[in-house]
Amino acid sequence: MRLLLVEDHVPLADELLASLTRQGYAVDWLADGRDAAVQGASEPYDLVILDLGLPGLPGLDVLREWRALGVATPVLILTARGSWAERIDGLKAGADDYLTKPFHPEELSLRIQALLRRAHGMANQAHLEVAGLRLDEARQCVLQDGQEVDLTSAEFRLLRYFMLHPGQLLSKGHLAEHLYDGETERDSNVIEVHINHLRRKLGREVIETRRGQGYRFTGVLGNAP
Repeated sequence: MRLLLVEDHVPLADELLASLTRQGYAVDWLADGRDAAVQGASEPYDLVILDLGLPGLPGLDVLREWRALGVATPVLILTARGSWAERIDGLKAGADDYLTKPFHPEELSLRIQALLRRAHGMANQAHLEVAGLRLDEARQCVLQDGQEVDLTSAEFRLLRYFMLHPGQLLSKGHLAEHLYDGETERDSNVIEVHINHLRRKLGREVIETRRGQGYRFTGVLGNAP
């Protein structure tokens, strides 16, 4: 999943970048509201973490611009301000959630997971679970028929994206856009390698190939060789 972090406090931004990267997210970081307004409207982010007190353009104005343009990306606001009035202003502007500084890193992690599930019609799930597969996002492994299956970090990122988009046809290019940040070279052939690894671990029928189109997480569990 590809996230945009908009935060002008460098020590906090560095801390969040390190934490979110460890959790398997591809993260782009911006510190100026004007840059965020442009990039957030043009890049395919899965979620935005947005500070309110930004130079260039306040966070609420950035959010209003995105929503006026039809950008529906989930937005989690981070702010040192804690009044009810400011929370209401953020929600009215189109925020999906609100977290007041200081906060515990685990709370941010859980809120991100919940927002992503909600954005994909899984709001009633406490965990990401599809067709007998349950993803343990804290330990970056998957449970299949009660058995724990270890995943590499790349396999975990890819499987999480597939499980949030069950039944959808996803091209290599689309997957690359959402699994890598803007600074990383996007190699679609590497994605094919990781898909083959997932098939060996979970069963070949779990991920279907549509030649010339892409891949589809079928939710049909096969027997791993």
